[in-house]
Amino acid sequence: MSLPPSSTRVVIIGGGIIGCSVAYHLTKLGWRDVVLLEQGQLSCGTTWHAAGLVGQLRSQESMTRLIRYSTQLYSELEAETGLGTGWKQCGSLSVARTAERMTQLRRTAAVARAYGVECEVISPAQAGELWPVMRTDDLLGAVWLPGDGKANPTDLTQALARGARSRGAVIAQDTKLTAIHTRDGRATGVSWRNKAGDEGRIEAEIVVNCAGQWARKVGQMCGVTVPLHSAEHYYIVTERIAGVHPDLPVMRDPDGFIYFKEEVGGLVMGGFEPNAKPWGMQGIPEPFEFQLLPDDWDQFEILMENALIRVPALESAQVKQFYNGPESFTPDNNFILGEAPELRNFYVGAGFNSMGIASAGGAGMALAEWIVAGEPTMDLWPVDIRRFAGFNGNESWLHDRVKETLGLHYAMPWPNRELDTARPFRRSPLYAHLRAAGANFGSKMGWERPNFFAPAGESPEIRYAFGQQNWLPWSGAEHRACREAVALFDMSSFSKYIVKGADAEAVLQYVMSNDVAVPPGQTVYTAMLNDRGTYESDLTVTRLAHDQYLLVTGSAQTTRDFNYIERLIPADKRCAIVDVTGQYAVLAVMGPRSRELLQSVSRADFSNVAFPFGTSKEIDLGYATVRATRLTYVGELGWELYVPVEFAVGVHDTLHAAGERFGLVNAGYYAIESLRIEKGYRAWSRELTTDIHPFEAGLAFACKLNTDIPFRGREALLKLRAAGGAAQVRRRVAVVTLDGASEAMLWGGEAILRTARDGSVRPAGFVTSAAFGHTLGCPVGMGLLARDDGPADAVWIEGGKYHVDLAGELLPARIHLRAPYDPASERTKA
Repeated sequence: MSLPPSSTRVVIIGGGIIGCSVAYHLTKLGWRDVVLLEQGQLSCGTTWHAAGLVGQLRSQESMTRLIRYSTQLYSELEAETGLGTGWKQCGSLSVARTAERMTQLRRTAAVARAYGVECEVISPAQAGELWPVMRTDDLLGAVWLPGDGKANPTDLTQALARGARSRGAVIAQDTKLTAIHTRDGRATGVSWRNKAGDEGRIEAEIVVNCAGQWARKVGQMCGVTVPLHSAEHYYIVTERIAGVHPDLPVMRDPDGFIYFKEEVGGLVMGGFEPNAKPWGMQGIPEPFEFQLLPDDWDQFEILMENALIRVPALESAQVKQFYNGPESFTPDNNFILGEAPELRNFYVGAGFNSMGIASAGGAGMALAEWIVAGEPTMDLWPVDIRRFAGFNGNESWLHDRVKETLGLHYAMPWPNRELDTARPFRRSPLYAHLRAAGANFGSKMGWERPNFFAPAGESPEIRYAFGQQNWLPWSGAEHRACREAVALFDMSSFSKYIVKGADAEAVLQYVMSNDVAVPPGQTVYTAMLNDRGTYESDLTVTRLAHDQYLLVTGSAQTTRDFNYIERLIPADKRCAIVDVTGQYAVLAVMGPRSRELLQSVSRADFSNVAFPFGTSKEIDLGYATVRATRLTYVGELGWELYVPVEFAVGVHDTLHAAGERFGLVNAGYYAIESLRIEKGYRAWSRELTTDIHPFEAGLAFACKLNTDIPFRGREALLKLRAAGGAAQVRRRVAVVTLDGASEAMLWGGEAILRTARDGSVRPAGFVTSAAFGHTLGCPVGMGLLARDDGPADAVWIEGGKYHVDLAGELLPARIHLRAPYDPASERTKA
């Protein structure tokens, strides 16, 4: 047994398909000093018993690109390495038993077209021709994706490993990690012991945790939270069945929670039961290599019953093998990728939620590029490890959440679907008051946030549908109150940081795109960009004093934005950042009568002269002292009140006691969404991503390009401006309305189609955010429009006719380069 070297550039923990993919792609990028440690044999953990399905389409464009890369890689890997991978582009079918599922499949087909994935809606009879052993008389239709396929997980892993070895990587099997070494907040190497009794230490610049269901334990060895939990996962393999042939497509019956693929003339049948069975609560036994768990036919029963409905031949088929192999699942059903916020140079690629084979090629490529570049090279926010916080590693919480997330694979993906388990979790000081007022709560970064308020006598629940849902008129009333009178929003979940020190201004001038050298009491809207000039975040910065700033960003970005800023503070600068999210509640008082309401409960002067837009002051409000900042995310006159938590209930009660005569109502996040989209306000992770730059977003005004002040991303933006800036971009964010379609509902993800003057119809983009615009009287969204043969300028946009593909129905749409509501922002200046 050869021993690993004593030093290397990168050491990877875990020899499953993910670890081998990272090694393969690092060496492909030219890094030769790569060592991979596997405690057993390659693929012996969870990879070897994976079903090997590779479906291309995901709900986000960037995630779809990763899977499409996987399919391309798998089709070429055998020619490169000489090892078979079992890759077969056999296509896949998803069938619908219900009208709701058929609507979802039509939406899937529209999204596929927007993302460039070949997809066709077909009839039950056509589905039966493609999959002749399937019962079809109870089906309403199906979708066919010819580019999907399947592969052999163990063979794929070996091929990736051979590719990595051929370019210099060292792979040490039967070699267990025993310690991770750190110094000054950075990973510096690992210690190991092999089965022959040898021990050693490897000094390394980078450590990568690809340990699968062991990844949480590996993270704990160095203080890194990796929120995943194992659950039992099942499938059976049958003997040969008449009519099953090698080219049979993969077939999914999500209404039955099941999938099928061909294997040696028989079928593999597995699924994702709605109520999963977590495993490994007392730790994973050692060794656990090429092992399965005991059969559990009771847990499997719901899958088997549905399989017998779909494939009657299973009644007489012989079951050759029952597989119960544990796999790791995450709290949101997306995998985990990226550099850990707690430890520099320590990366994670784990938690693949039974989608590791499909994801491995693209995920390994993306993580390798992140390691080499020092930052993501594409939009990876859906899988970024920084979407979680330390509290997401709580084992009791993970155990309960994983019961639900496994089943999400085939659960109906209703628009705005909320998870039910392990809640309530984080609560604002006003939670009990808002619940008593009829709030329906959604969850973001663990926070319980009011979606809407049900009227007296109505239950505050969501009745899910693809059309307009039951809460729409209630949220509409909140929307109109904000436009016509005054509304109160609990925005306590905002992420809030204090940046303080003598060098705070100098540090933030580099980190922020806009000029933050403003007087105390002034608030600035700004972006944080990377070296490519694309968005890392957008936020507001309020100068509190000459050496102190308050930064406010989105609820989901608490860990990410803190980590991003902290790592850009030079060691020799007198500057520090502190997360104060939990110290302050935020109450937003918004609407044309907000000034009157606040004036009635405070001695402060809220006039335009004394309190212009962008001003922030400490004020009295009843008995409390709070910070009031004149801003808006809803397009109306208003103030955000930053209230120490001990005063939050008192301020809330004071506002409501005084607010009745001004028409004050409680309002939730669904109203915020409809209000901000009508006004064309962008949102992080939807309109603003690491794939979008300010010229495309229409937000170059928030960049100090007309100064000589350096900031991150400046050089990239200057090059873009020299090339024509916003006038020459090939993509741009715009608002889309379905004028007159008062019964329709947009949810986001829908394809936008453009008909040119010559009559040709092509996908032009997709909807990134959507709501019903109660002021406009129609569905409204924001979208990313793209042109591949020239600039997406006003002439091009106005030269086409547009439709939105709403589950197969093409609805006429209008594109707006300026906000359709109050484009001159006169109401916010009132």
